[in-house]
Amino acid sequence: QVQLVESGGGLVQPGGSLNLSCLAALNQFPAFKMGWYRQAPGKERELVGQIFPSAIVELVDFAKDRWTISRDNKKDTVYLQMHNLKPEDTAVYYCNAQRSASPFRPASQYWGQGTQVTVSS
Repeated sequence: QVQLVESGGGLVQPGGSLNLSCLAALNQFPAFKMGWYRQAPGKERELVGQIFPSAIVELVDFAKDRWTISRDNKKDTVYLQMHNLKPEDTAVYYCNAQRSASPFRPASQYWGQGTQVTVSS
């Protein structure tokens, strides 16, 4: 059974840091593109960034200068390191795993249950 389990969320003051982790019980984890998304109350879920099997990282504009994404293929884990957090970063943060289709299998996508990040003084 595929499971993505996020951890590391919590309450932090503006300007603070948090490190989120996502443990992915996936067969062939290194082959998956891993992403972080977030959803604030009343808003659509949005992409924060993603890391490809090659370890190339793409971050959206609001995250580029403040956050990093990394992966440890030996631990089947992807990380989101967040610095200089702002109140507008308050959201539920979700881990996502995607793998493209091949001639032998369909495309696949999985989500974690999310972890709450609250930035407030």
